[in-house]
Amino acid sequence: MFTHTHRFKRIVAALFFAVGFSLPGHAQQSDLDTLYQDLAEADEASYARIEQRIIAEWEKSGSPAMDLLLRRGQEALEEGTPDVAAEHFTALVDHAPDFSEGYYGRATAYFLLDKIGPALEDIRMTLELNPRHFEAMRGLASIMIELERPEDALELHEMILEMSPQSVESETAVEYLRVQLEGQAL
Repeated sequence: MFTHTHRFKRIVAALFFAVGFSLPGHAQQSDLDTLYQDLAEADEASYARIEQRIIAEWEKSGSPAMDLLLRRGQEALEEGTPDVAAEHFTALVDHAPDFSEGYYGRATAYFLLDKIGPALEDIRMTLELNPRHFEAMRGLASIMIELERPEDALELHEMILEMSPQSVESETAVEYLRVQLEGQAL
């Protein structure tokens, strides 16, 4: 298990370096770096607000048309129409293939449509484009639980806690998964 975690972290780090230098908007990256640092040092009262600020930065495509496709996809998810959301996110991915939020949104829609393979591929693309995308990691952890791979889900939640030590969702998941895995070991 250690080798798998170590290898995943190396891949994420390598992807970050490869993609990080090619992304537009050095100022946006600098802002994100500051927000991630703030998140790592956040207390219980502020971590959720900082996570939301990071997500807001992720959602900036730099194009009003792409932002509109993203909003339409998100609204379709909220309205409970993942098939419509998938169409919007597919258009977004087609027109902005370097924008991670298109893949993340479509992964969510695919998951809700029980299309696990395509959801996994879109999460892979999301993490390739944005290796610190803790929401994609949470989504991947949910899929790992569904695929009865609790060890992998635990590793993902532990990685999230490295970025966001106050994440209640990941803390709860880690506690639950550890108990589940200890029960299996007996």
